[in-house]
Amino acid sequence: MVHIAPAWPEPEPLDPLGAPVPQYGTASLADLLPTIVAGLGVADLATTMELAPADRACVFLIDGLGWELLRAHPEEAPFLGSLLGTSFNGTGRPLTAGFPSTTATSLASVGTGLPPGAHGLPGYTCEDPATGALMNQLRWYPWTDPYVWQPYPTVFQLADAAGIHTCQVSAPNFQHTPLTKVALSGGTFHGRLSGEDRMDLAAQQLAAGDRSLVYTYYSEVDGKGHRYGVDSDAWRGQLMYVDRLAQRLAEQLPPRSALYITADHGMIDIPFDPESRIDFDEDWELRAGVRLLGGEGRARHVYAHKGAAADVLAVWREVVGEQMWVASREEAIAAGWFGPHVDDRVRARIGDVVAAAHADMVIIATEQEPRESEMVGMHGSMTPMEQLVPLLEVRT
Repeated sequence: MVHIAPAWPEPEPLDPLGAPVPQYGTASLADLLPTIVAGLGVADLATTMELAPADRACVFLIDGLGWELLRAHPEEAPFLGSLLGTSFNGTGRPLTAGFPSTTATSLASVGTGLPPGAHGLPGYTCEDPATGALMNQLRWYPWTDPYVWQPYPTVFQLADAAGIHTCQVSAPNFQHTPLTKVALSGGTFHGRLSGEDRMDLAAQQLAAGDRSLVYTYYSEVDGKGHRYGVDSDAWRGQLMYVDRLAQRLAEQLPPRSALYITADHGMIDIPFDPESRIDFDEDWELRAGVRLLGGEGRARHVYAHKGAAADVLAVWREVVGEQMWVASREEAIAAGWFGPHVDDRVRARIGDVVAAAHADMVIIATEQEPRESEMVGMHGSMTPMEQLVPLLEVRT
Protein backbone atom coordinates (compact mmCIF):
# COMPACT_ATOMS: atom_id res chain seq x y z
CA MET A 1 0.00 0.00 0.00
CA VAL A 2 1.36 3.39 -0.97
CA HIS A 3 1.05 6.17 1.58
CA ILE A 4 0.70 9.61 0.05
CA ALA A 5 1.80 12.50 2.21
CA PRO A 6 -0.90 15.13 2.70
CA ALA A 7 -0.48 18.24 0.58
CA TRP A 8 -0.21 21.08 3.08
CA PRO A 9 -1.45 24.39 1.70
CA GLU A 10 1.18 26.99 0.92
CA PRO A 11 1.23 29.79 3.51
CA GLU A 12 -0.61 32.88 2.31
CA PRO A 13 1.07 36.28 2.58
CA LEU A 14 -0.62 38.88 4.73
CA ASP A 15 -3.24 40.90 2.90
CA PRO A 16 -2.21 44.60 2.75
CA LEU A 17 -5.90 45.50 2.95
CA GLY A 18 -5.99 43.77 6.33
CA ALA A 19 -3.48 46.13 7.93
CA PRO A 20 -4.99 48.26 10.74
CA VAL A 21 -4.89 51.63 8.97
CA PRO A 22 -4.56 54.70 11.25
CA GLN A 23 -7.80 56.53 11.97
CA TYR A 24 -7.04 59.64 9.94
CA GLY A 25 -9.68 62.33 10.25
CA THR A 26 -11.21 61.06 13.48
CA ALA A 27 -8.59 59.74 15.91
CA SER A 28 -5.05 60.33 14.66
CA LEU A 29 -2.23 62.62 15.76
CA ALA A 30 -2.89 64.76 12.68
CA ASP A 31 -6.32 65.61 14.08
CA LEU A 32 -5.16 66.80 17.49
CA LEU A 33 -4.01 70.39 16.94
CA PRO A 34 -6.74 71.27 14.41
CA THR A 35 -9.30 70.17 17.00
CA ILE A 36 -7.61 72.12 19.80
CA VAL A 37 -7.31 75.37 17.84
CA ALA A 38 -10.88 75.02 16.58
CA GLY A 39 -11.82 75.25 20.26
CA LEU A 40 -9.73 78.43 20.42
CA GLY A 41 -11.66 79.96 17.53
CA VAL A 42 -9.46 79.02 14.55
CA ALA A 43 -11.76 77.50 11.94
CA ASP A 44 -11.43 75.79 8.56
CA LEU A 45 -9.13 72.98 9.65
CA ALA A 46 -10.64 69.68 8.55
CA THR A 47 -11.17 67.11 11.29
CA THR A 48 -14.11 65.37 12.89
CA MET A 49 -12.32 64.68 16.18
CA GLU A 50 -14.14 66.10 19.19
CA LEU A 51 -12.49 67.61 22.27
CA ALA A 52 -14.04 69.93 24.81
CA PRO A 53 -12.74 73.46 24.15
CA ALA A 54 -10.42 75.32 26.52
CA ASP A 55 -9.06 78.87 26.48
CA ARG A 56 -5.53 77.65 27.14
CA ALA A 57 -4.19 74.40 25.71
CA CYS A 58 -0.84 72.71 26.26
CA VAL A 59 0.37 69.63 24.36
CA PHE A 60 3.13 67.66 26.10
CA LEU A 61 4.54 65.12 23.64
CA ILE A 62 6.63 62.31 25.16
CA ASP A 63 8.68 60.67 22.41
CA GLY A 64 8.20 56.91 22.35
CA LEU A 65 5.55 56.56 25.08
CA GLY A 66 3.05 54.24 23.43
CA TRP A 67 -0.36 53.44 24.88
CA GLU A 68 0.38 49.76 25.43
CA LEU A 69 3.70 50.55 27.14
CA LEU A 70 2.04 53.01 29.50
CA ARG A 71 -0.71 50.55 30.40
CA ALA A 72 1.91 47.88 31.13
CA HIS A 73 3.87 50.00 33.63
CA PRO A 74 1.52 51.37 36.31
CA GLU A 75 4.17 51.25 39.05
CA GLU A 76 6.70 53.30 37.09
CA ALA A 77 4.11 55.87 35.95
CA PRO A 78 1.49 56.25 38.68
CA PHE A 79 0.47 59.78 37.67
CA LEU A 80 0.18 59.09 33.95
CA GLY A 81 -1.52 55.78 34.71
CA SER A 82 -4.11 57.56 36.83
CA LEU A 83 -5.08 59.56 33.73
CA LEU A 84 -5.71 56.60 31.41
CA GLY A 85 -9.46 56.96 31.83
CA THR A 86 -9.29 60.58 30.66
CA SER A 87 -7.73 59.63 27.33
CA PHE A 88 -9.41 60.91 24.18
CA ASN A 89 -12.06 63.13 25.74
CA GLY A 90 -12.79 60.76 28.61
CA THR A 91 -13.46 57.70 26.46
CA GLY A 92 -10.38 55.90 27.79
CA ARG A 93 -9.28 55.15 24.23
CA PRO A 94 -5.98 55.91 22.50
CA LEU A 95 -5.18 57.78 19.31
CA THR A 96 -3.43 56.31 16.29
CA ALA A 97 -0.07 57.80 15.37
CA GLY A 98 -0.15 57.44 11.57
CA PHE A 99 1.99 55.45 9.17
CA PRO A 100 4.82 55.03 9.51
CA SER A 101 4.81 55.39 13.29
CA THR A 102 8.11 57.23 13.47
CA THR A 103 9.22 60.55 14.91
CA ALA A 104 9.73 62.69 11.81
CA THR A 105 6.43 61.59 10.30
CA SER A 106 4.46 61.92 13.53
CA LEU A 107 5.84 65.33 14.50
CA ALA A 108 5.00 66.61 11.03
CA SER A 109 1.48 65.23 11.41
CA VAL A 110 1.08 66.88 14.82
CA GLY A 111 2.42 70.25 13.73
CA THR A 112 0.76 70.57 10.33
CA GLY A 113 -2.49 68.82 11.19
CA LEU A 114 -2.06 66.78 8.00
CA PRO A 115 -1.54 63.05 7.37
CA PRO A 116 1.77 61.88 5.86
CA GLY A 117 0.42 61.74 2.32
CA ALA A 118 -0.15 65.49 2.45
CA HIS A 119 2.73 66.86 4.53
CA GLY A 120 5.16 64.66 2.64
CA LEU A 121 7.40 63.16 5.34
CA PRO A 122 6.43 59.53 4.72
CA GLY A 123 9.18 57.82 6.70
CA TYR A 124 12.46 57.93 8.57
CA THR A 125 14.20 57.94 5.20
CA CYS A 126 12.74 58.16 1.71
CA GLU A 127 13.90 58.91 -1.80
CA ASP A 128 14.10 62.51 -2.96
CA PRO A 129 12.72 62.15 -6.50
CA ALA A 130 14.53 65.31 -7.61
CA THR A 131 17.99 63.88 -6.84
CA GLY A 132 17.53 60.12 -6.50
CA ALA A 133 19.21 60.30 -3.08
CA LEU A 134 17.88 58.73 0.07
CA MET A 135 16.88 61.55 2.41
CA ASN A 136 16.88 61.23 6.20
CA GLN A 137 13.90 63.33 7.28
CA LEU A 138 14.85 63.37 10.94
CA ARG A 139 18.41 64.64 10.37
CA TRP A 140 17.46 66.41 7.10
CA TYR A 141 20.35 64.96 5.13
CA PRO A 142 21.16 65.45 2.27
CA TRP A 143 19.95 69.02 2.43
CA THR A 144 16.88 70.09 0.54
CA ASP A 145 14.77 73.23 0.88
CA PRO A 146 12.47 72.55 3.85
CA TYR A 147 9.66 74.73 2.52
CA VAL A 148 9.67 73.00 -0.85
CA TRP A 149 9.66 69.61 0.83
CA GLN A 150 6.79 70.58 3.17
CA PRO A 151 4.99 73.71 1.87
CA TYR A 152 1.93 73.81 4.13
CA PRO A 153 1.66 76.21 7.10
CA THR A 154 1.80 74.70 10.55
CA VAL A 155 -1.14 74.87 12.93
CA PHE A 156 1.08 76.93 15.24
CA GLN A 157 1.51 79.53 12.47
CA LEU A 158 -2.24 79.63 11.88
CA ALA A 159 -2.90 80.02 15.61
CA ASP A 160 -0.32 82.77 15.95
CA ALA A 161 -1.80 84.63 12.98
CA ALA A 162 -5.23 84.39 14.66
CA GLY A 163 -3.93 86.21 17.73
CA ILE A 164 -3.46 83.19 19.99
CA HIS A 165 -0.43 83.31 22.29
CA THR A 166 1.58 80.49 20.70
CA CYS A 167 4.93 78.95 21.62
CA GLN A 168 7.08 75.83 21.76
CA VAL A 169 9.21 74.88 24.78
CA SER A 170 11.84 72.31 23.93
CA ALA A 171 15.56 71.54 23.97
CA PRO A 172 17.59 74.47 22.57
CA ASN A 173 19.25 72.34 19.88
CA PHE A 174 15.87 71.79 18.17
CA GLN A 175 15.18 75.49 17.55
CA HIS A 176 16.75 75.85 14.11
CA THR A 177 16.39 72.34 12.70
CA PRO A 178 14.59 71.97 9.36
CA LEU A 179 12.14 69.54 10.93
CA THR A 180 11.17 72.16 13.51
CA LYS A 181 10.79 74.76 10.77
CA VAL A 182 8.42 72.71 8.63
CA ALA A 183 6.51 70.94 11.43
CA LEU A 184 6.54 72.95 14.65
CA SER A 185 7.31 76.59 13.90
CA GLY A 186 4.95 79.45 14.69
CA GLY A 187 4.86 81.85 17.58
CA THR A 188 7.92 81.85 19.85
CA PHE A 189 10.46 79.11 20.52
CA HIS A 190 11.83 78.85 24.07
CA GLY A 191 14.83 76.57 24.55
CA ARG A 192 15.38 74.99 27.96
CA LEU A 193 17.79 72.19 28.76
CA SER A 194 16.22 70.49 31.75
CA GLY A 195 12.86 68.81 31.77
CA GLU A 196 11.88 70.65 34.94
CA ASP A 197 12.63 74.02 33.35
CA ARG A 198 10.52 73.09 30.34
CA MET A 199 7.54 72.16 32.49
CA ASP A 200 7.80 75.35 34.55
CA LEU A 201 8.12 77.59 31.50
CA ALA A 202 5.32 75.79 29.65
CA ALA A 203 2.98 76.55 32.56
CA GLN A 204 4.12 80.19 32.64
CA GLN A 205 3.59 80.59 28.91
CA LEU A 206 0.17 78.99 29.14
CA ALA A 207 -0.83 81.71 31.61
CA ALA A 208 0.66 84.48 29.47
CA GLY A 209 -2.39 84.85 27.22
CA ASP A 210 -6.16 84.76 27.51
CA ARG A 211 -6.00 82.28 24.61
CA SER A 212 -2.81 80.21 24.56
CA LEU A 213 -1.36 77.26 22.66
CA VAL A 214 1.82 75.76 24.12
CA TYR A 215 3.75 72.73 22.91
CA THR A 216 6.49 71.01 24.89
CA TYR A 217 8.49 67.87 24.23
CA TYR A 218 10.69 65.27 25.91
CA SER A 219 12.80 62.81 23.90
CA GLU A 220 14.69 60.46 26.20
CA VAL A 221 12.02 57.81 26.75
CA ASP A 222 12.49 57.03 23.07
CA GLY A 223 16.28 57.36 23.30
CA LYS A 224 16.65 54.86 26.11
CA GLY A 225 14.21 52.49 24.43
CA HIS A 226 16.23 52.43 21.22
CA ARG A 227 19.51 51.87 23.03
CA TYR A 228 18.52 49.51 25.82
CA GLY A 229 14.99 48.35 25.04
CA VAL A 230 11.67 48.95 26.75
CA ASP A 231 12.37 45.98 29.02
CA SER A 232 15.40 47.73 30.55
CA ASP A 233 15.97 49.51 33.85
CA ALA A 234 17.24 52.52 31.89
CA TRP A 235 13.93 52.80 30.04
CA ARG A 236 11.90 52.34 33.22
CA GLY A 237 13.95 55.06 34.88
CA GLN A 238 13.07 57.47 32.10
CA LEU A 239 9.40 56.57 32.41
CA MET A 240 9.52 57.31 36.14
CA TYR A 241 11.21 60.64 35.45
CA VAL A 242 8.76 61.76 32.77
CA ASP A 243 5.86 60.76 35.00
CA ARG A 244 7.14 63.26 37.57
CA LEU A 245 7.56 65.89 34.85
CA ALA A 246 3.97 65.46 33.71
CA GLN A 247 2.69 65.80 37.26
CA ARG A 248 4.87 68.90 37.79
CA LEU A 249 3.30 70.54 34.75
CA ALA A 250 -0.23 69.49 35.65
CA GLU A 251 0.08 70.98 39.14
CA GLN A 252 1.00 74.39 37.69
CA LEU A 253 -1.77 74.77 35.13
CA PRO A 254 -3.46 78.18 35.18
CA PRO A 255 -7.26 78.47 35.19
CA ARG A 256 -9.26 77.56 32.06
CA SER A 257 -6.53 75.23 30.81
CA ALA A 258 -6.37 71.80 29.21
CA LEU A 259 -3.17 69.75 29.24
CA TYR A 260 -2.94 66.98 26.64
CA ILE A 261 -0.22 64.38 27.12
CA THR A 262 0.51 62.28 24.06
CA ALA A 263 3.29 60.56 22.13
CA ASP A 264 4.52 60.11 18.58
CA HIS A 265 4.66 56.28 18.59
CA GLY A 266 5.20 53.28 20.82
CA MET A 267 8.02 50.75 20.67
CA ILE A 268 8.78 47.03 20.65
CA ASP A 269 11.98 45.17 21.56
CA ILE A 270 13.34 42.94 18.80
CA PRO A 271 15.44 39.85 19.70
CA PHE A 272 18.96 39.59 18.35
CA ASP A 273 18.61 36.42 16.29
CA PRO A 274 18.60 35.75 12.52
CA GLU A 275 14.88 34.97 12.43
CA SER A 276 13.95 38.29 14.09
CA ARG A 277 16.55 40.44 12.32
CA ILE A 278 16.78 39.81 8.58
CA ASP A 279 19.83 41.56 7.16
CA PHE A 280 19.02 43.12 3.80
CA ASP A 281 22.71 43.64 3.07
CA GLU A 282 23.31 39.88 3.29
CA ASP A 283 20.09 38.63 1.67
CA TRP A 284 20.46 38.31 -2.09
CA GLU A 285 16.76 37.63 -2.62
CA LEU A 286 15.59 40.83 -0.93
CA ARG A 287 18.31 42.84 -2.66
CA ALA A 288 17.48 41.62 -6.17
CA GLY A 289 16.20 44.47 -8.33
CA VAL A 290 16.43 47.01 -5.48
CA ARG A 291 18.32 50.26 -6.02
CA LEU A 292 17.46 51.97 -2.69
CA LEU A 293 16.28 50.73 0.69
CA GLY A 294 14.49 53.41 2.71
CA GLY A 295 12.33 53.73 5.78
CA GLU A 296 13.43 51.79 8.85
CA GLY A 297 13.46 48.22 10.08
CA ARG A 298 9.73 47.82 10.68
CA ALA A 299 8.49 50.15 7.92
CA ARG A 300 10.46 49.82 4.71
CA HIS A 301 10.30 51.83 1.50
CA VAL A 302 11.81 49.70 -1.27
CA TYR A 303 12.80 51.47 -4.49
CA ALA A 304 13.23 49.19 -7.50
CA HIS A 305 15.37 49.50 -10.59
CA LYS A 306 13.41 50.55 -13.65
CA GLY A 307 11.12 47.76 -14.79
CA ALA A 308 11.78 45.61 -11.70
CA ALA A 309 9.02 46.80 -9.35
CA ALA A 310 6.66 43.88 -9.98
CA ASP A 311 9.43 41.32 -9.47
CA VAL A 312 10.60 43.03 -6.27
CA LEU A 313 7.05 43.02 -4.93
CA ALA A 314 6.67 39.32 -5.72
CA VAL A 315 9.97 38.39 -4.05
CA TRP A 316 9.36 40.44 -0.92
CA ARG A 317 5.91 38.88 -0.58
CA GLU A 318 7.40 35.43 -0.94
CA VAL A 319 10.28 36.00 1.50
CA VAL A 320 8.67 38.13 4.25
CA GLY A 321 4.97 38.21 3.33
CA GLU A 322 3.97 36.07 6.30
CA GLN A 323 5.67 38.49 8.70
CA MET A 324 4.99 41.82 7.02
CA TRP A 325 2.19 43.53 5.15
CA VAL A 326 3.84 43.96 1.75
CA ALA A 327 2.15 46.32 -0.70
CA SER A 328 2.94 48.06 -3.94
CA ARG A 329 3.02 51.84 -3.80
CA GLU A 330 -0.43 52.01 -5.38
CA GLU A 331 -1.86 49.39 -3.03
CA ALA A 332 -0.53 51.19 0.05
CA ILE A 333 -1.93 54.50 -1.17
CA ALA A 334 -5.30 52.99 -2.09
CA ALA A 335 -5.51 51.26 1.29
CA GLY A 336 -5.05 54.62 3.02
CA TRP A 337 -1.79 53.83 4.79
CA PHE A 338 -0.57 57.42 4.32
CA GLY A 339 -3.95 59.10 4.67
CA PRO A 340 -7.06 59.55 2.54
CA HIS A 341 -5.12 61.48 -0.11
CA VAL A 342 -1.51 61.54 -1.28
CA ASP A 343 -0.28 64.74 -2.91
CA ASP A 344 1.35 64.42 -6.32
CA ARG A 345 4.64 65.77 -4.99
CA VAL A 346 4.66 63.04 -2.31
CA ARG A 347 3.72 60.01 -4.41
CA ALA A 348 7.20 59.29 -5.77
CA ARG A 349 8.74 59.57 -2.28
CA ILE A 350 6.87 56.39 -1.33
CA GLY A 351 8.64 53.14 -2.19
CA ASP A 352 7.72 51.04 -5.20
CA VAL A 353 7.15 48.45 -2.48
CA VAL A 354 6.16 49.27 1.12
CA ALA A 355 6.64 46.63 3.82
CA ALA A 356 5.23 47.02 7.35
CA ALA A 357 6.05 44.48 10.05
CA HIS A 358 3.30 42.46 11.68
CA ALA A 359 5.51 39.96 13.50
CA ASP A 360 8.20 40.79 16.07
CA MET A 361 10.90 41.22 13.43
CA VAL A 362 12.81 43.84 11.47
CA ILE A 363 14.67 44.12 8.21
CA ILE A 364 17.98 45.65 9.18
CA ALA A 365 20.83 46.77 6.92
CA THR A 366 24.07 46.31 8.82
CA GLU A 367 26.28 47.94 6.19
CA GLN A 368 24.03 50.83 5.16
CA GLU A 369 22.51 51.46 8.59
CA PRO A 370 24.97 50.20 11.21
CA ARG A 371 23.71 52.37 14.08
CA GLU A 372 20.02 51.73 13.43
CA SER A 373 20.68 48.00 13.01
CA GLU A 374 22.04 47.78 16.56
CA MET A 375 18.97 49.30 18.22
CA VAL A 376 17.07 47.15 20.70
CA GLY A 377 13.74 48.96 20.66
CA MET A 378 12.12 49.57 17.26
CA HIS A 379 8.97 51.14 15.82
CA GLY A 380 7.44 52.23 12.54
CA SER A 381 4.65 49.80 11.74
CA MET A 382 0.92 49.58 12.44
CA THR A 383 0.81 47.09 15.31
CA PRO A 384 -0.88 48.29 18.52
CA MET A 385 2.46 48.46 20.37
CA GLU A 386 3.76 51.00 17.83
CA GLN A 387 0.65 52.68 16.53
CA LEU A 388 -1.47 53.46 19.59
CA VAL A 389 -0.61 56.56 21.63
CA PRO A 390 -2.32 58.14 24.65
CA LEU A 391 -4.22 61.41 24.72
CA LEU A 392 -4.32 61.98 28.46
CA GLU A 393 -6.08 65.08 29.72
CA VAL A 394 -5.91 67.36 32.77
CA ARG A 395 -8.25 70.36 33.03
CA THR A 396 -8.52 73.31 35.38
